[in-house]
Amino acid sequence: MVYTEVKEKNGKRYFYRVLSVRKGSKVEKKRVYLGVDLDKKNLADKEKQADKELMLLSTLLNEKEKKELEAIKKEFLNQSNANLENRYESFVSLFTYDSTNIEGNTLTLQETSQLLFENIAPRKSLREINEVINHKKAFDFILNNKKDISKDFILQLHKLVVQNTLRPGLENQIGKYRTLQVYIRGTEWLPPKPGEVPKEMGSLLSWYSKNKKVLHPLILAAYFHSAFETIHPFVDGNGRVGRLLMNLILHRHKYPMINIPNKKKYIYYKSLEEAQLKGDLKLLVKFLFDLLKEEKIRF
Repeated sequence: MVYTEVKEKNGKRYFYRVLSVRKGSKVEKKRVYLGVDLDKKNLADKEKQADKELMLLSTLLNEKEKKELEAIKKEFLNQSNANLENRYESFVSLFTYDSTNIEGNTLTLQETSQLLFENIAPRKSLREINEVINHKKAFDFILNNKKDISKDFILQLHKLVVQNTLRPGLENQIGKYRTLQVYIRGTEWLPPKPGEVPKEMGSLLSWYSKNKKVLHPLILAAYFHSAFETIHPFVDGNGRVGRLLMNLILHRHKYPMINIPNKKKYIYYKSLEEAQLKGDLKLLVKFLFDLLKEEKIRF
């Protein structure tokens, strides 16, 4: 059953579209935030869009795939802690290498690992070196921080990721939602105007809060990542911050984290573009599902 739910707070009316599904003796509810104080026309338009999203989210993983993911989770949780430090260093090196490499960093995997764990600096630019060091600091931050994802959490994470890496004149954009329009090379998608970013991020965080215990963690992570990259809330560092948040969501639900290899970045970009331009998450969920199955270093 699909219906619209209205909640009143401080004299304002907040609208949500709800999909209610009975599973045995329990009822699961998935919500999509529509907006505040909507008139009839805007509400009707938002409801149509939300209905497509709700039905899509409920069918992105079939039962066979869910069982495969549960098996991966069980195997992951049963791993011995004897090699935990080694797995940590291996995954951090690979994840940092690929996530910064996707954005244009030229350090090799070996240089990345030596810089992070042997304190051996390569002959590369200070900016690239800082990008790698910052990424590990940000990874450790999400690993050790128990706070839920919020605006303050995301801004703090962004500050860690881009500190001492932005070009001159952009220092005032560190740890803040952007005040400039940004453009993404190679795609038709134009991110929201700067003035719209706080509201868009507020809606995303509200959606996350409502759905974090309802949706399958992989779908939750994929949707959040896609929406975050669509909003592109910062002048720089959106991809790195977005992938860290995606992995935080998986980690909080006791699933192994996902590394997106630089060699697969074009498939990754294509799957994000499908979500941004067509609202279709199928390709992104399939891409992440396959990576999770193929992941050799489970952390």
